[in-house]
Amino acid sequence: MKAKSWALIALFAVQVLYGLNYTFAKTVINDGFVEPFALVMLRVGGATLLFWILSLFLPKEKIDKRDYFKFFIAAIFGVAINMMLFLKGLELTSPIHASSIVTITPVIILILSAIILKERITNLKILGVVLALAGALALTIYGKSSRPADNVLLGNTFIFVNAVSYSIYIILIKQLTAKYHPLTFIKWLFLFGFFMILPFSYEQLMAVEWHTFTPSVTFAILFVVVGATFGTYLLNPLALQRLKASTVGVFIYFQPVIAGLFATVMGVDTIDIVKILAMCLIFSGVYLVSYKPKSKS
Repeated sequence: MKAKSWALIALFAVQVLYGLNYTFAKTVINDGFVEPFALVMLRVGGATLLFWILSLFLPKEKIDKRDYFKFFIAAIFGVAINMMLFLKGLELTSPIHASSIVTITPVIILILSAIILKERITNLKILGVVLALAGALALTIYGKSSRPADNVLLGNTFIFVNAVSYSIYIILIKQLTAKYHPLTFIKWLFLFGFFMILPFSYEQLMAVEWHTFTPSVTFAILFVVVGATFGTYLLNPLALQRLKASTVGVFIYFQPVIAGLFATVMGVDTIDIVKILAMCLIFSGVYLVSYKPKSKS
């Protein structure tokens, strides 16, 4: 099989892992087994350990001392704020809402790139931004969850801020990813993130009643740690090495579809007309933002 085919498989696997993660993570949180920040601690701590173990089998790479501060700043947005707000938001909203809002990340990156990097925005991309944000607002204001205890407005807001934080992280690491091997960068990113999250999650982690875990709960937590964190961060760079950024962007559409289908089958979420219309607005907006017209020869 060609390298590009393996890259496509890896990229699709990432979307599947992320898509299933919404239901697994929400279930263990809402069923009272693990609080959101405790799950973040398990997620980041477990992935950090796995990344550093894996790095022992790869050639060591020298890091410029000035870049450690950049790793630290990137960890604030890419691990600490990103993951804590994601799981706290997921606790309060539904998998379909969360996965749909996350897809507007390319739109946020475009806006931040225009502000920070002074990149030019076309009228088509402006339309895309408006459509995507309209869809996100529709989900946040009018969307409902099948779980009565959920606070959709607050949960969706947390997910949106999480997407903004992740977008800032993407811009911050633009130069670092070109300078270092992905695993070198990621292992330091997670190590810094681990110590940032510790003060916020320690109390919740100590309150976990491990003896109450059923086999299904244990599997769900292992899936979040090994599959949706370690696996995705490992597979993503492999896909990015062989595929165009536009191709990678298109695959993000699979995430809410997989998340929605799995959540519906598992009885964690339901699909209604508001969610469908809002998802269509978001997808259309992201498509227009990602669209690149072919240059005339």
